[in-house]
Amino acid sequence: MRIALFITCVNDLVFPGTGRAVVRILERLGHTVDFPPEQTCCGQAHANSGYRAEAMPLVRRFVDTFAGYDAIVTPSGSCTAMVREAYPRLAAGDHGLAAQVAAVAPRVFELSELLVDVLGVTDVGAHFPHRVTYHPTCHGLRMLHLGDKPERLLRAVGGIELTELPGADECCGFGGTFALKNAGVSAAMLADKCDAACGTGADFLAAADNSCLAHIGGGLSRRDGPRAIHYAEILAATKEDS
Repeated sequence: MRIALFITCVNDLVFPGTGRAVVRILERLGHTVDFPPEQTCCGQAHANSGYRAEAMPLVRRFVDTFAGYDAIVTPSGSCTAMVREAYPRLAAGDHGLAAQVAAVAPRVFELSELLVDVLGVTDVGAHFPHRVTYHPTCHGLRMLHLGDKPERLLRAVGGIELTELPGADECCGFGGTFALKNAGVSAAMLADKCDAACGTGADFLAAADNSCLAHIGGGLSRRDGPRAIHYAEILAATKEDS
């Protein structure tokens, strides 16, 4: 299987360790992962802000860049949802592009989808001797319907203590530009999420999107609470790292 890593803007610019963690996990399972250097932003920020025309060149670049791969994995529920859910709508008026999107988009997977649904793996040989709580981000929960896939992967990690997050299905308040346009509401939602996270007594709060983790992590950094971490970095950890 030819697997490509779609790193996403946030991970490329701010959290490159998450991309490296994805590669480490898949290589440990015996797979080779390519990193197409031609990749750019998927266009989510543009499309979500109403700039459809500006998003279209990025849609075309994405399908051109990843056309030759059997699977495209990304450590981001929101970017996966952008490609699978929004691309078909954006390309609907262009028959040629719509055909390309139809061929590529179904092969784009959030990490837990690739591991559990495609590769049939829940135990990736990880070891992480810490107490962890998990926040299911909105795109993964409501658009991709990831269910308990990330948590199934985390439960199989050696040494981990996974504790339930109260109100886990409630948004953290980030929502991309929502946090900028509705700062007061966003801050209140963040406070609720941080209260819940701190109440678990966890050492780490894990999630599938570093954009949400940056938001939550910023709130937790001002408290004596868990450290925000992408769940791929937990799955990549081994006893040698402890």
